[in-house]
Amino acid sequence: MKKISTKHKGKSSLELARIIAHTALEKKAEDVVLLDVSKISSFTDFFVIMSGRSTRHVQGLAEAVDGEMHAKRIRLANTEGLSEGFWVLLDFNDVVVHIFYRETRGFYDLEGLWHDAPRVEITPKIEKRKKVKEA
Repeated sequence: MKKISTKHKGKSSLELARIIAHTALEKKAEDVVLLDVSKISSFTDFFVIMSGRSTRHVQGLAEAVDGEMHAKRIRLANTEGLSEGFWVLLDFNDVVVHIFYRETRGFYDLEGLWHDAPRVEITPKIEKRKKVKEA
């Protein structure tokens, strides 16, 4: 088994949740929400909840998130619902990702079930900018 790359080894679960959220946003995920469930849950620290426009979009989002974490050598513990594409769950232990088909999300209302969990801001991704030399 490959170890977590040294670049990401010291990352907190919050930082990993934000990486997942940014990856999803790059793939046009809708209504991305980060919930800090660490104080009210014993099985994970964060939920990343998002919606896709179609079942294929939901599957694509799941594959993009899994691919990004795999590239960082962060292992996926479990996956559920990928073949159907209505609700995909990706379990990265400290971060659990819920990807819903738009209509399915409202029915299950995870944000309502976990209303005691504070929402966490998804900070803007910092891009490296090249310094322009003045003439």
